[in-house]
Amino acid sequence: MSSDNKPAGRLIKAPENFLDPAGVRQVFAEAKAGRRGFIRNAFMAASAAAVAPVAMATSNPVGSGEGDPNILNLPEHSKGLGQPVVTDGYGKPSKYEVNVQRRQSPGLTQTAQASVSFAPLQSLFGIVTPSGLHFERHHQGWWDIDPSKHRLMINGSEPAMLKRAMVFTMDELMRLPSVSRFHFIECGANTGMEWGNVAVPTVQYSHGMLSCSEFTGVPLRVLLDMAGVDYKKARFVLAEGADGSSMTRTIPMEMVESGEVLVAYGQNGEMLRPEQGYPLRLVVPGVQGVSWVKYLRRIEVGDKPYGTKDEAVHYMDLMPGGQHRQYSSIQECKSVVTTPSGGQVLLDKGFYNISGLAWSGRGKVKRVDVSVDGGRNWRTARLEGAVLPKCLTRFNIDWVWDGKPGLIQSRATDDSGFVQPTYGQLRTARGTRSIYHNNAIQTWLVQEDGEVKNVQLS
Repeated sequence: MSSDNKPAGRLIKAPENFLDPAGVRQVFAEAKAGRRGFIRNAFMAASAAAVAPVAMATSNPVGSGEGDPNILNLPEHSKGLGQPVVTDGYGKPSKYEVNVQRRQSPGLTQTAQASVSFAPLQSLFGIVTPSGLHFERHHQGWWDIDPSKHRLMINGSEPAMLKRAMVFTMDELMRLPSVSRFHFIECGANTGMEWGNVAVPTVQYSHGMLSCSEFTGVPLRVLLDMAGVDYKKARFVLAEGADGSSMTRTIPMEMVESGEVLVAYGQNGEMLRPEQGYPLRLVVPGVQGVSWVKYLRRIEVGDKPYGTKDEAVHYMDLMPGGQHRQYSSIQECKSVVTTPSGGQVLLDKGFYNISGLAWSGRGKVKRVDVSVDGGRNWRTARLEGAVLPKCLTRFNIDWVWDGKPGLIQSRATDDSGFVQPTYGQLRTARGTRSIYHNNAIQTWLVQEDGEVKNVQLS
C-alpha cells in the first residue's frame, strides 16, 4: 500500500460481451460502408447499462456501526457439507467467474473458422495464461486430431540436405528427452486495429492476441540431428501444418541451432488443447504466432527462404514509401497496463495498484516505466517474480488517484536496449497503413467520473 496510507479504491470490471448477434450484423454493414463508430457506441451503451457490476461492487460493503453481517452471520458454507470430491473429473472455474472468457471481436472477419479469439488480459494474474483462456488464431478452423494417426515427417528440399528422411509417431516423439520452457506467443496482428486510430474499447480487444504458457516438447535441433541434417547446406526450415489452410512458414536455421525452437505436445502441464494445435505444434520463441505452426506434420530443410503464401502475400509490413517489409517476424519490446484499463470504472479516490504485462521477442524485459500524466513524468515499476527471456513479465506500481483526469501509460525496455516507442515514433518509421507489429505505447484516459477509455497520444 502507498506510504501515505490512503484508503483503497474500488474498481468495476469492463463489460465483456457487449454485442448481440443483431449488433454483429450491423458491425459488418457499418464496416462495408466505411464507418467504424458503431462498435464504440455499442460499448458505451453496454457500459451505461452495466447495472449488475455496480450492484455487485456496492451490495456487500464493509459494515459500520453494528458490524459487518458477512462476518457476524455464519454463511451456509461454514455450517454444512460441501460438494463431494471429483464432482467434475476435469475442474472448472467458479460460477462467479463465468464472465472471464476469450471472445471474438465483432465484425473482424467474415467467417468464424478464419478468425481470432482474444484473451481476457484484464482478468488475469501473474504471467501464465490458463489453457482455456489462451487466445486463438485459426485460418480454417480447429480440429481435434487422433494422436495415434498423427505423423511428423522430416525431409529435405534436396537429398543432399540430410542423410535420411524420417517419420515420427507421437509415441516416438514423447519417448525422447523433453524440455519445458515458459514463453509468450503474440499474433503479429495484435493491436493491429489501432494503427490508424483508436478502434476498440478494452485491453482484451486491443492487446488480447497475446498469451503465455509453459510449453513441453523436444528441441527441433534434436530431430534434425537424428536425420543427419547438413547445417552448412540447410540454412532454412519450412514448417507445415495439417489443417486445410496449408499453413507453411519459413524459419531461419540460426533459431533452430540455438535449441530454443521446440516441437511441442505439452502446454501448462497437460497435452496441448485442440485449439492450440493438438497433438503437435511448433514453438518459436519471440517470433510472431503465425510461425508457431499448429497441427505440425512436416519439417523440410532447405537453402533458401520458401516464400509461401503466408509470407509473400500476408504477414508483411507496408512501409511509408510503399514497399513491403518481408520476414519481419520478431515481436519487438512491448507493454500494456491491464488495470486500470479501457471499460473499467474507478469508484473512489484513493490507492490503486497499476498492473500490466511487458514482453520482448529479443530477450528479457529489463525495465518498465509507468506514467499517469501522458508521459510527462515516469516512475519505474516493480517487476514481479521471475523475469524470463521471451516470456511475459508482470509489473505493478502504487498510484493514489486524486479524482482528476489521468493518462496512464507503460513503457518497456529490454536487455538489448530497445525502448518501446510512442505512436509518433512508430508512425514516423513505419507509416500509418500497416497491420502487423504495432508495439506503440498504449494510453488509458481516466476521466473525472472514473471511467477509463482508450485514447492515443502521439
